[in-house]
Amino acid sequence: MGKFIYGTPSLTVEFDDRVLAHVKVVITTKLRRGESFLFNWEYGTDSGSGHSSVWLHPAIPLQFEFADAGEQKMNREWLEELLRAANSNSGLRLVPEPAVEGESPPDSDTVGHKVL
Repeated sequence: MGKFIYGTPSLTVEFDDRVLAHVKVVITTKLRRGESFLFNWEYGTDSGSGHSSVWLHPAIPLQFEFADAGEQKMNREWLEELLRAANSNSGLRLVPEPAVEGESPPDSDTVGHKVL
């Protein structure tokens, strides 16, 4: 599990490294353009259900920490879907990773995370 760390004082949320790698691409793309937006995620039943949202702004400190030292192979279709969500009025929200043609289906729990 990797960590999304945002703001001062910081909010830390754990995400699967694969999810975090894709979220990192989307967030850095938007913030490099100087665009602020919402980032939304839901809690699983093991974390009490519910959801959270944070307003992402280029001036607020942001850090991504990965548990795995290796690079993740990016799923272009998933990135496009996440970018479309980030560009919407409701903001970036996590959706399950779509299967890539010719590859085995992704783990169904790749959107798992918890707030620390």
